[in-house]
Amino acid sequence: SRQGRYIKSAIPHEKTTDLAFDATLRAAAPYQLTREKNGNSIIIHDPDLRKKIREKKIGNLVLFVVDASGSMGARQRMVASKGAVLSMLMDAYQKRDRVGLIAFKGDSAELLLPPTSSIELAQKYLQEMPTGGKTPISRGLVKGYEIIKSELRRDPDTCPFMVLISDGRANVSMNGEPPLHEIITIASRLKEEGIQSAVIDTESSMIKFGFAQQISTALGATYLTLENLKADSIVNAVRASAPFEIMMHPGVSSV
Repeated sequence: SRQGRYIKSAIPHEKTTDLAFDATLRAAAPYQLTREKNGNSIIIHDPDLRKKIREKKIGNLVLFVVDASGSMGARQRMVASKGAVLSMLMDAYQKRDRVGLIAFKGDSAELLLPPTSSIELAQKYLQEMPTGGKTPISRGLVKGYEIIKSELRRDPDTCPFMVLISDGRANVSMNGEPPLHEIITIASRLKEEGIQSAVIDTESSMIKFGFAQQISTALGATYLTLENLKADSIVNAVRASAPFEIMMHPGVSSV
């Protein structure tokens, strides 16, 4: 690949089209007196050839998959998630990091914010965040998988991280099977695909069913619970659990 900044050269072990001409000329220079001349040409032999070593910045993607159903605390989840997205985009000072948001409710999952590094775009797309209806967690996970795969096809060097925010209480499936069983099956496939993730469990009732924790285990995800579901607590949780460093501007705190 010819993408990325040229930082040094190396001896190629196979044929290359990305030649480091400066390094090749330096390698050939000491032998010019002993090589048969052809006018003023510099004689280059195969052992002189050097290839470019390039440094390419890897783009990180944080994809929020948020429960916007009619279950308890849906509005709070959406408001806090929106705040986390805007906070991460506002604070990020290296624009290679991108954030996206999927909301699932009723019988569908919708990409409310396509992966972006633009806070202006995020503010535009996330103006309206409706809630209510059933809890189709399966569809949220499948949509998350589709978006991540699409981003990886566009740029194979992307490092994706999916963050599911839900209490785990699914009450509808895609294929008519018990919702939790279907979710566990899908989550296990995501784990097999190597998609790294975190689950933020928002279950707050006195009687806890622990569904979100079961989903987290199937995903192979980092399992998190938050005392207060607010934007800054979500940002801090994501920063602590992401498989990459989320760059923040020094001295700027999350909103």
